[in-house]
Amino acid sequence: MSKPIVKKPELLIPASSPEVFKTALYYGADAIYIGGESFGLRAGSKNFSHDEMKAAVDMAHEKGVKVYVTANIFAHNDDLEAAEEYFATMVDIKPDALLVSDPGLFMAARKACPEVPIHISTQANNTNYGTFNFWYEHGVRRLVCARELSLAEIKKIRANIPEDCEIEAFVHGAMCISYSGRCLLSAYMTGREANHGECAHPCRWKYAVVEQTRPGQYMDVDETDRGTYIFNSSDLAMIGHIDDMVDAGIDSFKIEGRMKTALYVAVMARAYRNAIDLYFEDPDEYRRQIPRFEREIRSCTYREYCTGFFYGKPGTESQIYGANTYQKGYTYLGNVEEITSEGYIKTSQYNKFSVGDAIEIVHPDGTDEKRTIGRIFDMDGTSVESAPHPRQEVYIDLGDNEASVGMVLRREE
Repeated sequence: MSKPIVKKPELLIPASSPEVFKTALYYGADAIYIGGESFGLRAGSKNFSHDEMKAAVDMAHEKGVKVYVTANIFAHNDDLEAAEEYFATMVDIKPDALLVSDPGLFMAARKACPEVPIHISTQANNTNYGTFNFWYEHGVRRLVCARELSLAEIKKIRANIPEDCEIEAFVHGAMCISYSGRCLLSAYMTGREANHGECAHPCRWKYAVVEQTRPGQYMDVDETDRGTYIFNSSDLAMIGHIDDMVDAGIDSFKIEGRMKTALYVAVMARAYRNAIDLYFEDPDEYRRQIPRFEREIRSCTYREYCTGFFYGKPGTESQIYGANTYQKGYTYLGNVEEITSEGYIKTSQYNKFSVGDAIEIVHPDGTDEKRTIGRIFDMDGTSVESAPHPRQEVYIDLGDNEASVGMVLRREE
């Protein structure tokens, strides 16, 4: 059986918080990208304090996993001095790279922490090999492709840049109705600037058209039973096309989702981890297993999936998702935090569960262990019928099981 004679791509997973970071580590990330409390494009996520970021980087490095810190806003004048102070803290934290898009922040990072590599964000509109070579000449060794690129265009970039210049590309997750995520809708409509990390996601709202001389007469552009969502993009999913992405020369497969739950991170990390590994072990078996992998990524909250721009410019029938709702197959319950000598599992509740509920333990190898909650105990050891309070710490009895600390618990809906 022939195998591809190429380097296995990096699997790059998002983490919104220290807890989700541990989940990404557990489920097979090669690298994890996180944000600090400033200068990232996900101001609404929990993000990491200095001490949390330092602890996360140390933990990852012990396991041979890399950590990239996002600082990819488009800075205003008042940001620059604070950015330089922020970047100076990276000398102590020692991430494997900073992710920036703004040339001013690039210069600030170079000055404050010259030993930390810099990656150029998709926000910088990296659409051609000339751009890649420009940044390479300035010392950059990785750029994130613009999401508007096809695989053919990426392959041409690969052929026209130095061998040690790496290509990172989003292969899964939400997409913006904008150019490389540079959207003005949020700032215009709400005063919250997307390019400053404060996006209100107006692309997910319901819209109609009003003709200038007919005020008050609202006309749907494309009506469904839920309304009109002309800016609402489908989600990207390339798990069935790993062979084409490897052939195009992509060095890092990036999963979108730095505001997502631990369940999302666990499901996507293990699905892509197992798919990538299987492809490099046995390409034919990987292709036979594509339906299984595609079912697995649908076991988490998602919008309808598409392949984005990778196979050419998509039409509205494949790119626009005609609703503002997610598809939801499972509910996240919590993580296994401890296993007692009696075999009880400690967890912190994320959604209500009760005695008698059928739940699943999500194993990294792709299996799901089905169990029924026999008993629930609060922290005082009192038996209770349910865990109704957010972040309530409880012990649950699942009978004989193969759970380990770090595994995710979920319930099928």
